[in-house]
Amino acid sequence: MTGISPIQPCLWFDDQAREAMEYYVQVFPNSRITSIEPYPDESLDAHFEGMADKVLNGRFTLNGVDFTCLDGGPLFMFDEAISFVVSCADQAEIDHYWGALSHVPESEQCGWCKDRFGISWQIIPANMGDLTRRPEQIQVMMAQKKIVIAELENA
Repeated sequence: MTGISPIQPCLWFDDQAREAMEYYVQVFPNSRITSIEPYPDESLDAHFEGMADKVLNGRFTLNGVDFTCLDGGPLFMFDEAISFVVSCADQAEIDHYWGALSHVPESEQCGWCKDRFGISWQIIPANMGDLTRRPEQIQVMMAQKKIVIAELENA
């Protein structure tokens, strides 16, 4: 029996939890949807009106990290105060995740992007600390949208 991770993020979607889980497990390797519990039949309780086929509790794993999610309606929305860091081995990996996750061009800066569900991601090289040691490198990074390793190395 698989237990729940001691700490895991829970993502509150308006009504896209199932779509988001299916999308993310295609983007990240070693990922899977663990379970999807739908809301109870709305005919049993008026509180669930309009929630048919929505996710009450979804569990999924992205490259070894456990997540929980739900469809909770439009009361809460994602913003940049929370983001997920994706540590990449090389430029090809950065390009892959950037291409898959960046859907809001006006939100792109310094390796940060926002996906089609409104979640913010930091797509950065694993050795970002080494690539931003000098003021010149930091200036280059601040001007970048997607991180380009060669530009940081050459700064």
